[in-house]
Amino acid sequence: MGCMNSKSFKHTPGYEEPSVLASETSFSVNEVEALYELFKKLSHSIFKDGLIHKEELQLALFRNSNRKNLFADRKRNGVIEFGEFVRSLNIFHPDTPKLEKINFAFRLYDLRNTGFIEREELKEMFLALLNESDISLSDDMVELIVHKTFEQADSNGDGKIDLEEWKEFASQNPALLKNMTLPYLKDITTTFPSFVMKSEIEDDDL
Repeated sequence: MGCMNSKSFKHTPGYEEPSVLASETSFSVNEVEALYELFKKLSHSIFKDGLIHKEELQLALFRNSNRKNLFADRKRNGVIEFGEFVRSLNIFHPDTPKLEKINFAFRLYDLRNTGFIEREELKEMFLALLNESDISLSDDMVELIVHKTFEQADSNGDGKIDLEEWKEFASQNPALLKNMTLPYLKDITTTFPSFVMKSEIEDDDL
């Protein structure tokens, strides 16, 4: 069952064929087509240029285009093309190997792209996660959590966490990856209508 005649629309910039993306991800061709409909909806919510801008991503995630979001802010060129959108969502697919999720999380925490997670990076990410969850902790509690995390993860005691140390830490703390699996991505073609409605974005094309 393909998705709502995607071939009748002009393709967005950076469009990639569903068959190619399906071969590289855990999604089927039909699911990639469904994601294309979602992508078009999000990419026309503010700027209508066929690309998802940081503000549009934040609007979809938080119903607010102005809210600070460390994940959205890390996009270097500020926009997401369709192929990147599908590959990013694939990280959260239930069938994506755990190692891919661990490696992705490491790159996310490695804010300065040094190949290591340093104490300040861990603290910055932790504070961002607290902010997005509307949770408030005292400075002392935050410092204690960062200290305990480094105490467990930095096994060679050099003051930074490398990828191998991160893999070991993640395997001992499965809760770290808990939010990196979205069950509804298992069959996006059936969840697609409610998935789109969550964005609360009008779309005359659908």
